[in-house]
Amino acid sequence: MAAGRLQGKTAVVTAAGQGIGRAIAEIFAREGAQVWATDVDVAKLDGLTGTSRRKLDVRSEGDVATLQHEVGTADVLVNCAGYVTHGTVLDCDESTWDASFDINVRGMHRAIRAFLPGMLERRAGSIVNIASCASSVKGIRNRYVYGTTKGAVIALTKSVAIDFVARGVRVNAICPGAIDSPSINERMRATAAATGQTYEAVRKTYVDAQLNGRLGTCEEVAWLAVYLASDEALNTTGHVHFADGGLAL
Repeated sequence: MAAGRLQGKTAVVTAAGQGIGRAIAEIFAREGAQVWATDVDVAKLDGLTGTSRRKLDVRSEGDVATLQHEVGTADVLVNCAGYVTHGTVLDCDESTWDASFDINVRGMHRAIRAFLPGMLERRAGSIVNIASCASSVKGIRNRYVYGTTKGAVIALTKSVAIDFVARGVRVNAICPGAIDSPSINERMRATAAATGQTYEAVRKTYVDAQLNGRLGTCEEVAWLAVYLASDEALNTTGHVHFADGGLAL
C-alpha cells in the first residue's frame, strides 16, 4: 500500500496504549497523519513514536475539552476507548451498566461533541467509531451489557452521520470480531482461571468461533480505519464495516 494516505491530516485516537488503538495510531503516523495518541494510562503510550502522547479519560468532559483545546481542529477522530464485561442480564448490576455506558457510549459522545464543531467549520472530517460484532449485529453469549453498548455505538454512528452528511463530515463504525490483542488475552486468562480450563483450551474456543479459523490482528482493523479516515472514502458514511473473520455471517 502506498504511503502518505493520511498526509496533512490531524488525527485524534483514544485508547491508543495497546491493541487496536495502538495499531491505528502507529499506522496513521506511518501514513503521514499528525497523530494525537491518548490513553487513560499514559504509561501505555511509551514507545509510540511519531505521535503526540497525552493522558485522556473519556469519562471526563473536562479532560476531553482540554485535549480539544490543545489539538484545535482535527481532521479525523477515532474512538477506540472501550470496556468489556462478561455475563448475562442477571450478572449486570447498576454500577456495571453505568460504567459500561459511560466509557463505551458517553465517551464517544463527549469526544464527538468536542471535535465535531471544528470539522463542521471546515466542512470536512472523518469520525471512526470502534463498535463490535457483539452488538445489534449479532448476539454473543455472555456479553449482555457490552453488546448493548456497542449496539448503541452503531446507532450513535448512524445518527451523527445522517445529521451532518450534507456538511462534509463522515461517520462510520468498525465491528471487529475476535482480535488477537492484550485485552482479549487478559480475558482468556481470566476465563481460564475462573473455569479451571487451560489458557490454550479457552483460546481454542475463541478461534473456533471465527469462520476463517484464526483470530484477527489489530493491524487488519487499523488498515480499515486508514481507509475510512482517508479521502479514498469520501463517499462512505453512516455504515458498519466488519473485520470479523466471518463472525457476523
